[in-house]
Amino acid sequence: MVRRNNTVLLAAVIMSCLLLDACNNTAEKIDSVMVEDIATMNEKAGESIKATLNYAAQNKGTISESTQLKYVLLTNSFYSSTGYKPVWSHEEERLSIADSVQHFIQQSERFGFFPGDYHAEQLQQLFLTADTDSAERKNAVLWAKKDLLLTDACLRLLHDLKFGRLLPDSTELTSDTGYRAKYMLALLQQLTTGKQIWATMLAAEPKKTGYTQLKNLIGSFLDSMDRKAYTYVRYPFKKHDSKDSIGFIKNLQQRLYESNCIAFTNKLPDSLQLENAIKKYQQLKGLAADGRYGTQLVKMMNNTDVEKFKRIAITLDRYKLLPDSMPEKYIWVNLPAYYLELRDHDTVVLYSKIICGKPETRTPVLTSTITNMITYPTWTVPTSIIAKQYLPKLKGNPYYLSRIGLKLLNEKGETVDPTTVNWEKYSRGIPYRVMQGSGDRNALGVIKFNFFNPYDVYLHDTNERWLFKKSARALSHGCVRVQEWEQLAYYIARNDSTNLKPGDTLRYTTDSIRNWLATKQTKRIGIKNRLPLFINYMSCEGIDGKIKFYDDIYADDKALREKYFSKR
Repeated sequence: MVRRNNTVLLAAVIMSCLLLDACNNTAEKIDSVMVEDIATMNEKAGESIKATLNYAAQNKGTISESTQLKYVLLTNSFYSSTGYKPVWSHEEERLSIADSVQHFIQQSERFGFFPGDYHAEQLQQLFLTADTDSAERKNAVLWAKKDLLLTDACLRLLHDLKFGRLLPDSTELTSDTGYRAKYMLALLQQLTTGKQIWATMLAAEPKKTGYTQLKNLIGSFLDSMDRKAYTYVRYPFKKHDSKDSIGFIKNLQQRLYESNCIAFTNKLPDSLQLENAIKKYQQLKGLAADGRYGTQLVKMMNNTDVEKFKRIAITLDRYKLLPDSMPEKYIWVNLPAYYLELRDHDTVVLYSKIICGKPETRTPVLTSTITNMITYPTWTVPTSIIAKQYLPKLKGNPYYLSRIGLKLLNEKGETVDPTTVNWEKYSRGIPYRVMQGSGDRNALGVIKFNFFNPYDVYLHDTNERWLFKKSARALSHGCVRVQEWEQLAYYIARNDSTNLKPGDTLRYTTDSIRNWLATKQTKRIGIKNRLPLFINYMSCEGIDGKIKFYDDIYADDKALREKYFSKR
């Protein structure tokens, strides 16, 4: 039955597109249809719903000066499947499920949402009008508008609960987007024919532990949240761009004024006024009062509760980009938190500090699978490192590579004398490979874990293990260095041994890995039970009953905030 209903709904999507395209291009917006006979209210409200959708389709979703439907085609296809009857009210009475949806919208911050995205103010005003204005209660347009807004709000809630807001999203979601349209329409049908609003909404959420732990702490965060909207300071500004630098100073000045550190004025402050105001702010926040602006000052200014809430919202949505169900066993890397976890049936069986890429050579967010391990690996230097770091130095000193323990090889694998190369003729790369032999001084350390990816990155040990003592560890060229590499290797070996099928043979064990490492042998170890790997960017987490925020090391949160939530 469910499959049949979904098919009908999808067919309705296609049909509604055709119907809307065929509508009269001169659709008019009607603000009032007064109904004296209560028995005809549903019919008149239904006619108004159809007319309003026609108007919205020709006006990019707009149905009034301040109101716009996000999902016009989906909303139309839903109503076409119900004969354009109102579903949230009957005659001049709203149904209890309408109150449940309104309550959910009011509480939607606890899901990392912004109530205004779901017509919160417009619905509240329509509810109030219907409750207090006996004359306006007879206006079929009022009931039609309320019905449409509740339906559009539900579609958007269902979409955002399931898929989040960080994916490219067609506001129409026609049949071309298949799965999402089918999913949203099916759940909307459940909502309007049943009474379990909250249960249906909650069923759309991810069932991942990290998501649940973070979401469950939003309530306490909101209870003590400072909701004052401070000016967001964008930094750094564009060099040699006077307009952008002046804009930065204006924002900074406004932000300092909001913290009572500078008097209000329409004029830009001179350098001394700005310096004194910054010092006052720095003293207020317990910083070294040098009167200078920079990354750390701006980061603290922008670290308001309002901005933290946006980071929570972004992180919750990142969980929605992951598969619906996670594997039984997998490796989880969280870049801003600098850790790796090996999870087995939601139990963390291994924890390790990591070192990830610098902001200029960032580690990519990806999903892959560990395919093999290599003991005492060699290191072939990526072309990007050669071009950016080595080539400028080779032009001044052809012995630079040998001085840092690297070899220059041609396409046949033969060693090339660097003094015979005209380095000045190269700027973006060289027709040679640069390689570091295996050994304790190798940049990859004594073991490497390979996985499929287009970025030429991997997990590995390091010859600079002292760097794990640092708190901020965005220090690599893009690969992930793992402190507990030995435990990871032995877990993989035990997992292969434990899951060995009858008739299969295993060419390695934990003892053989120990032996190869002790004797410094280079061995490529194929993994039978390949471990899924998820490298993610979760800049906050729910830990021990509190929300812990991490540095936005790659400014990914900043970019998403400005793309999706700058006006929230």
